[in-house]
Amino acid sequence: MKSYPSIFNDVIGPVMRGPSSSHCAASLRIGRICRDLMDGEIDEVYIEFDPNGSLATTHEGQGSDMGLFGGFLGWEADEERLPDYLNAIAEANIQLKIDIHPVGATHPNTYKITLKNTKETRTVTAISTGGGMIEIIEIDGAAVSMSGDFYETLIYVTDAKDLIAQIEQQFECDEVRLRKGTASFIEIKANRFMDLDLETWLLERDEALFVKKLHPVLPVLASKDVSVPFITCNAMLDYNSDKHLELWQLALIYESRRGNISEEEVFEKMRAILKIMQDAIDKGLQGTNYADRILGPQSLNFQERMEGKQLVKGDVLNTVVLYTSAMMEVKSAMGVIVAAPTAGSCGALPGALIGVGQTLGLSEDAMVKALLGAGLIGVFIAEHATFAAEVGGCMAECGSGSGMAAAGIVSLKNGSLHQSLSAASMALQSSLGMVCDMIADRVEAPCLNRNVMAATNAISCANMALSDYDHLIPLDEVIETMKRVGDAMPHTLCCTGLGGLAITKTAKEIEARLKKGKAHQNKTFFKVC
Repeated sequence: MKSYPSIFNDVIGPVMRGPSSSHCAASLRIGRICRDLMDGEIDEVYIEFDPNGSLATTHEGQGSDMGLFGGFLGWEADEERLPDYLNAIAEANIQLKIDIHPVGATHPNTYKITLKNTKETRTVTAISTGGGMIEIIEIDGAAVSMSGDFYETLIYVTDAKDLIAQIEQQFECDEVRLRKGTASFIEIKANRFMDLDLETWLLERDEALFVKKLHPVLPVLASKDVSVPFITCNAMLDYNSDKHLELWQLALIYESRRGNISEEEVFEKMRAILKIMQDAIDKGLQGTNYADRILGPQSLNFQERMEGKQLVKGDVLNTVVLYTSAMMEVKSAMGVIVAAPTAGSCGALPGALIGVGQTLGLSEDAMVKALLGAGLIGVFIAEHATFAAEVGGCMAECGSGSGMAAAGIVSLKNGSLHQSLSAASMALQSSLGMVCDMIADRVEAPCLNRNVMAATNAISCANMALSDYDHLIPLDEVIETMKRVGDAMPHTLCCTGLGGLAITKTAKEIEARLKKGKAHQNKTFFKVC
């Protein structure tokens, strides 16, 4: 079954707390599915990370533990208790153990999880694919492919016999398959769970053992009949050849088709996202506090000097730097942000679009339209490259955010569709090969600098496009190049903490100080493990 990116699933979202969407939000979604698999009763969890992957070195510092454990508890990604996850896990009396050893993982963000309670043991293998997106690839030794965008019913059986045919006849679903592993089950994907009467009838069959219900974890559901009008930039231009629509209008059409929702609902969903972004920026400008971080509220000094006219003049540029910084600081202080396209790059897009929009005195609707257009650029990146720094370095995160923001800024200035695509192409060209080398596994430095660079690069590229600079390489080809460059990057420069600035003398000293403080604070965790 073919699945396509959603602007709200894959690109602009989730709404969350934590330093990293691919670590915090994705792991929380994995944990939520694990909780459902155990009917909400978890006594013991054994987690395995491959030493060659990203999680072996970053699972604690970047919030994978926080998200995963929050998911086990049934929390949402914006749960205010997330910073206190260790105490909550201890109070729930869930015994945890984490091992780092070879597990044959082929993806850097692989979670191998064994769950136990007094009645059963289940195993799950899952991957975080970037920007909070996930894929469950194995349950109880059986290969599956679950992204959290269906209601999933698993009917464990001794023999499928004619059950599949019976289910297809009596229940409207998107897919029914027998999965065989250490246990066998029938997997049903649908837009709802089956009626209780049908479930009861199935369980009365001798070959049916029990049922597991896995709720969706994404805001926009998928469907077997889903179709989209285009999935590349060139196809979009062909589609638009006789329609002459703007980028934001094309985004409305795409997301409406993809999610089977009205264009009005798409627009209002994005308005709600804009308000969350604006609230986060406003909170950041008031100053933020959080103990386990490297940087303090840098934006306060910037704001003071900006208001005192001590900075190089440039109202729009300086406002964008300020807003980008404020958003990143809220993220680092465990405030509510929108991953756009990731938490590690959450500052660039809203900082650029809201900064430009407010400085120019533009309407809320204008900024919603700009976000929609940016989201459609992100769809092309999600489909043909990646948002995961573990796969493509910071090019995949801040680079993508810059390309999306550049297209959105052109929209704010009423530029043409061609100019929006040109701006995105130039911004992405400027970001090829950016490494991901966070200091002390905290998504703060050099992440803050790179978000600011991404936002200001977006302004420059937007102005170049509005001046009809020739971007030369079409957007589709630039995105294809992103994928090739990411594949060629060494894993030490892709969010592992094993290269770049992360291994400088000073970075290691900072890391040691943080670990010492963390070990003192988290005695409970080490007892549990």
